Amino acid sequence: MLSIIIPVLNEALVLPALLERLLPLSRHGCEVLFVDGGSTDESVAMIECAGFKVVNSQPGRARQMNAGAACASGQTLLFLHADTELPSSAVDCVNQALSRGLHCWGRFDVCITGRHWMLRIVGHMMNLRSRWSGIATGDQAMFVTRAAFDALGGFPDQPLMEDIELSKRLRSLSRPACIGRCVTTSGRRWETRGVWRTIFLMWRLRWGYWRGVPVGLLAGAYK
Repeated sequence: MLSIIIPVLNEALVLPALLERLLPLSRHGCEVLFVDGGSTDESVAMIECAGFKVVNSQPGRARQMNAGAACASGQTLLFLHADTELPSSAVDCVNQALSRGLHCWGRFDVCITGRHWMLRIVGHMMNLRSRWSGIATGDQAMFVTRAAFDALGGFPDQPLMEDIELSKRLRSLSRPACIGRCVTTSGRRWETRGVWRTIFLMWRLRWGYWRGVPVGLLAGAYK
C-alpha cells in the first residue's frame, strides 16, 4: 500500500481541488492522511466531510509529516504539499521506481504553474539540480520506503530545510529514483513574494544552510 501524507495549515482555498484529485487514489487502495497543524479555517471540516482521515499534530511541516508517517500503514510513504498535484500515473510510477530494489526513495520532476515566464525555468532548474545532487525538495513529492524512513528516524525536527536534510541522510542508503513525470505545484509563493526576490532568497538560504548557519536563523529570514 502507498500512504499519501499531506500536512495542512489553513488550506481551505486549495482543498476543494485537492480533495477531488485524491478521491480516485483513495478508491483504488491508497491510504490518504491529512495532518493538521492547528488550522483555524474550515480545513479540517472540509477534509472530514470528504471522508478522509485527519491526524492532529503540533505545527511545523516536519512534525506534521512525522505524525502522519507514525499513523500510516503503507510500506511506501509519499509526502505531498497541499498545493501540489500528482500525475494520474503516480502510483504506478512509484511502484516501478522502487520495484527493482535499486532505490529506497525518490521524487518526481516538478512543473510550477503561474503567470510569470520565469517559473518554467525555475522548475526546470530544480529538476536538473536534483538529478545532479541527489537532493529532493518537498515540492517534488518525495517518497520513501517505510523501512528506510524508520531507519533514519524520519524528518529532522527543524523549522526549515527538513526535506534537504532527509535527502542528505537518504543518500547514504541509495541515490533517489528520479521520475520524469511531473507533479504540478502552484507558483503562488513566488508570485506573492516576487519571483526574482524568492529565487535569490532560496539560494541565499541554501547557501547558508550548507555553510552551517543555524536553521532557526534561516527560518526567520524565510518568514
